[in-house]
Amino acid sequence: MEKCLLSIDWDYFIKTPNQKWSSQLESKKTAVDLWYKLYFQASNRGRNIQQFFELAQEATKFWDKLGTIFQLKEGITAYVSDSHALSFKIAKDKGLNVVYLFDSHADLGYGGLSSLNFEVNCANWLGKLLKEGLVKEANIIYGPYTAEKPEFFKEINQTYNVRYLTLEQLGGRAITVEAVHICRSGAWTPPWYDNQFVDFVKRSGLGYRFINCPPRKWNPNNLSFAEQIDYLLA
Repeated sequence: MEKCLLSIDWDYFIKTPNQKWSSQLESKKTAVDLWYKLYFQASNRGRNIQQFFELAQEATKFWDKLGTIFQLKEGITAYVSDSHALSFKIAKDKGLNVVYLFDSHADLGYGGLSSLNFEVNCANWLGKLLKEGLVKEANIIYGPYTAEKPEFFKEINQTYNVRYLTLEQLGGRAITVEAVHICRSGAWTPPWYDNQFVDFVKRSGLGYRFINCPPRKWNPNNLSFAEQIDYLLA
């Protein structure tokens, strides 16, 4: 019997022409401090980093589209976190065996099968679920702006049951969802979209619970010169 986890990363909706703006690590420094550092570095070159990002309009219609594909089990609560690694714990604790992931990153592990020997983290949690036999199937729906390609994970794709799908290919199904996880991924998504992120969570129509997802304040214009220097040296 299929027991499905629907896992959604906010970066699914974020467009940037420069994939190097963001970090590959997760911490308070990368979720907050790094964004100020990038902002002031760009400002010193006469550029506004906020102009290099765009939030897809699809974010406002996403839940309506999903309603034609997924049937959310009555009474479920959406878990909201900053790190996507929480999806591993949710799937394991609830005995879920199928994952549908909406993301700009596959989170299968970057570096082939050997990357699944490391502890669970934001970059390999889905691969770890497959390796440990906790899930039998991973379905990845890439965001419209992703720079990744399925062939990047050839070794893992050949070993486990991984499918890369589009929203159109999911159409007409009636997939029952046992749990929902919505991830902010603060190291990859800029803080000036956090209000829209909260709106996105609310539009799900689900009850929700924030877990290790502290609010981020974004107010670069009201920082002292000393604070700006501190961020630049971070």
